[in-house]
Amino acid sequence: MKLMVGLEGAIVARLEFHGEKFELLVDPNLAYLYKTGKKNDLNNLLVAEEIFKDAKKGERHKAADLKKAFGTEDIFAVAEQILKRGEIQLTTEQKRQLLEEKRKKIVAILARECVDPRTGAPHPPQRIEKAMEEARVKVDAFKSAEAQLTDVIAELRLLLPLKFEKVRIAARIPAEFAPKAFGMVKEFGLQKEEWQTDGSLIVVVEIPAGMQPDFYDRLNKLTSGRVETKILK
Repeated sequence: MKLMVGLEGAIVARLEFHGEKFELLVDPNLAYLYKTGKKNDLNNLLVAEEIFKDAKKGERHKAADLKKAFGTEDIFAVAEQILKRGEIQLTTEQKRQLLEEKRKKIVAILARECVDPRTGAPHPPQRIEKAMEEARVKVDAFKSAEAQLTDVIAELRLLLPLKFEKVRIAARIPAEFAPKAFGMVKEFGLQKEEWQTDGSLIVVVEIPAGMQPDFYDRLNKLTSGRVETKILK
C-alpha cells in the first residue's frame, strides 16, 4: 500500500477562475499520473482535503466560495476540476515527459486531420515533426493538444502547406452540468459563451471537422446525454 507524501513533499495544483485562485496540495507523482490520464481517481492524490486561496499560507476557501464558482461544495468534485483545468507545479522531468507526450499528440492529430492542399494527401508524422522543429513551434505542456492546433498550424504553414477543415457547433448545456462542462468546452476552441438566467450555458466552439466524435462523446458523458447541439453554417 502506497503512503501519501507529507505536506513537505506536496506540490500545488492551481486554477484561476472567476477572478479567484483555487489551490490544492497534491502528491507530485500521483498528480502527474492523473494529469496524463494514467490515473482516473483521486485516491491518495490530495495531501490535504481542503481547497485553498493560498496553500502556502494555509488560507482556505469557504464552502460558499466553492458553491458560487463551481456549483458544488463537494471537495473532491472541485478538486477534480482544478486538476483537469488548472496547472500543476510538476518536477522538471515530469514537465519534460508531459511536453513530449503533448507534442506527439499534436503531431498525431495533424497527421490525421490535415492534408497537403497541393496533393490532397496527408503529411507523414515524421515530416510534421521535422517542420515543428525547424519552425521552433512552442508546445504548452498543460494546454490540451486540441486547443493548441490553431497556433501550431499558423506557425507550420510557413514551412509546410496545410489544409485544415473546421466546423462551428452550438451547444446548450443544462445548469446542473454547466460549470463542469465549461472547462471541457474551453479545450475545444471556445468562441462564444452565454450564461442563461436559469444557470444553463450556451456555447459556440470551432473545432477540426475530425474532432466532432470526440467533442460529442465527451460532452454527452459530462451531461448524461442531456445536451443540445447544432452545427452552424
